[in-house]
This record gives sequence, C-alpha cells and structure tokens, in this order.
Amino acid sequence: MQQAEAAQTTRLQLVLAWSFAGIPLLAGVAQTLVNAMKLFQ
Repeated sequence: MQQAEAAQTTRLQLVLAWSFAGIPLLAGVAQTLVNAMKLFQ
C-alpha cells in the first residue's frame, strides 16, 4: 500500500515540476513566434 502512495506522490510531483517549468517555456516559445512573425511582414 505504501508503494502505491509513493507512486502517486511521485506522479503529482512530476506533474507539478513539469507545470512549473513548462508554462514559462511555452510562454517564451509563443513570444518568440510572435516576434519572428514580425520579421516576415
């Protein structure tokens, strides 16, 4: 039973860590694409 709880905690931590890193990463990629589109207008 403890193993399942540990796996759930690990999965939750993994999701939180990816969210913490992924959201700013996606914002940066979106901003880069917006600025790149300005070059082609």
